[in-house]
Amino acid sequence: MDSLDSRNLFCEYQCKPGVASCWNRGLALEPKLQDMRFNKLDLNLLVALDALLAERNISRAGERLHLSQPAMSNALARLRNFFGDELLASQGRQMVLTPRALGLIEPVREVLMRIDSTITTPPLFDPTESTRTFVLLLSDFTTAVFIPPLLEALYQQARGIGLELRSLNDKPAEQLEQGDADLLIIPEQFAAVDHPRAPLFEEQYLCVTWANHSRIREELTFNDYLECGHVVANYATGQQRAAFDGWFLDRFGINRKVEVSAPSMAALPQMVVGTDRIATVHRRLALQAEKVLPIKLWPPPLEVPMLVQTLQWHRHRDADPALQWMRELAFGVGRFI
Repeated sequence: MDSLDSRNLFCEYQCKPGVASCWNRGLALEPKLQDMRFNKLDLNLLVALDALLAERNISRAGERLHLSQPAMSNALARLRNFFGDELLASQGRQMVLTPRALGLIEPVREVLMRIDSTITTPPLFDPTESTRTFVLLLSDFTTAVFIPPLLEALYQQARGIGLELRSLNDKPAEQLEQGDADLLIIPEQFAAVDHPRAPLFEEQYLCVTWANHSRIREELTFNDYLECGHVVANYATGQQRAAFDGWFLDRFGINRKVEVSAPSMAALPQMVVGTDRIATVHRRLALQAEKVLPIKLWPPPLEVPMLVQTLQWHRHRDADPALQWMRELAFGVGRFI
């Protein structure tokens, strides 16, 4: 099962052939499933509760589970009856979680993740026969330099396996915690503390200027670096910019002259063309850009810390055979890029 929010954990294989899923029948379960209760709670409702807690909207929760709105409303009514709480309450045009519902977010997700990792995960994995799709959270930098060789390795060893690449949002650790991704690739200083991780690859920085820069021709000095304007990456998380500029401020007690910020590290080399600005980018990206753009590359006129990209996965999926295989493949690629 690739995602906890896409199907019913307990009855997806037990509906009668040719009959709509029990979810789409308004959660009217088969008789043998109606007895699957814990302290009178129908365990099938946990998936619905998880979606409602995440989306905070009945229609969106239904879309997440591929259910009709009446089916989702029926599930919410049953959940309200069990907990004796509104769970979702109207506030103007929005729905907000009650204090009781807020307290259920982590416990419910924890239960579903444990079920996913211990019950629904197949005990054996054959990469040559698998058609599993792995969901990866990563930056555009990692996509550009790491994913192509990973895809090549996958094509050679396991052609049926697919990848779904998703951009990092402002809360990547939360995405991992909720089971929305199989793997997270992120700088080590931003990795979640509650989940296992390991170094994937390291990267250095280079400075990029337009080939016809009016000031920087033979050498990039520290004074040049301070006095010229800069083009920087500023992702949704703000982490990439904060990491470098925060370090720069702590180290030198001054800020760079940031004139342009963009939500993409890969686009920065192109943005200095025709200007006297500087971009400080990852070495592999700079080398790729040098092949097609009128730019020059310079070693930074200051000692910049090495970037360490880490691979991280959910603690409850540590023993997943498929994910173990995928991690080893990723580590192998990371050693040679």
